[in-house]
Amino acid sequence: MSKTFDDLVDFHGHKCPGLVMGYRMTRAALDFLAQSPAADEELVAIVENDACGVDALQYLSGCTFGKGNLIFKDFGKQVFTLYSRDTRRGVRVAFNAPDILKGKLRDREQLINWLLTAPDDDILSLREVYINEPERARLIETVLCESCSEPVMATRLRKLDDKTVCIPCFEAGKTT
Repeated sequence: MSKTFDDLVDFHGHKCPGLVMGYRMTRAALDFLAQSPAADEELVAIVENDACGVDALQYLSGCTFGKGNLIFKDFGKQVFTLYSRDTRRGVRVAFNAPDILKGKLRDREQLINWLLTAPDDDILSLREVYINEPERARLIETVLCESCSEPVMATRLRKLDDKTVCIPCFEAGKTT
């Protein structure tokens, strides 16, 4: 079944300009790479923001935090990089629409419609990139925090007063 924009809106919860940007960016990247959505980790996405468009990327590409093939870099840019482990090719897609950035289209519905129909060349810039292949997802031991007794990834434990505790207990200075 092909995923439509309406399916994406249902997944995200509402229709907004950011979702459309992510939709257009992801579709362009997948087309550029001639790549299908990831069933596992064969496709990796690096996103440079944590806005609505990332939901589009997850839904359309199959890259998710849970599978370990979605990497977040907090740069505040409408930029996605998709990398295919199968072909060793990557593409960087940037949203690039001067009219939007200058606020010329202020009506939300008009903006959404324009974003849905504008030619890719008018709103996106794509370039092939070469990146070091990201590490595959790792399985990490889970242990109990010696303060709150909640399970925590072993790599996230901290030492506090001779106890091994989770980050929230560490930050609270909590040992009991």
